[in-house]
Amino acid sequence: MTQQNNHISATEPDWTREEIGHFWAPGLKLLRSIRRYQSWRARKGVFARIAAKYWAVVHWFWSLVTQSEIHAHQKIGGGLRLPHPTGIIIHPEASIGPNCMIFHQVTVSGAVQVGGHVDIGAGAKILGPLTIGDHAKIGANAVVLSDVPAGATVVGVPAKVVKQQA
Repeated sequence: MTQQNNHISATEPDWTREEIGHFWAPGLKLLRSIRRYQSWRARKGVFARIAAKYWAVVHWFWSLVTQSEIHAHQKIGGGLRLPHPTGIIIHPEASIGPNCMIFHQVTVSGAVQVGGHVDIGAGAKILGPLTIGDHAKIGANAVVLSDVPAGATVVGVPAKVVKQQA
């Protein structure tokens, strides 16, 4: 989200960000498989178990295509964007807030709590446990070792705050 849109609640997901607009959209299809798996897994009955298994296989396929490791049980807020979904690794205990954007080759290790509207640049490494506040920006190839305040931009190895939004 841009600075002009920061008045939008960090907890309200923009589901239009996850709409599949064309055939080859591996990031969106990976997300869809996670959402559908979680939906069917929460239901009861034989058909629900079969549907959950189907979506688990679909998830496996898109994980293989993208070479990403985002678990089917991952806690992910709505509106996640994966513009280049290759090589993204997210620890199963990590949670991603709504309307975030994660670029390629990002690693989120440990129990990291990512707030809403967070942008994570290509190749960033986030080594938790730690918390990233709402509307934060993580620069490309940054190595984040400590909490990031809301509205901050961090870059470097180790990542340091270079800009703080008012």
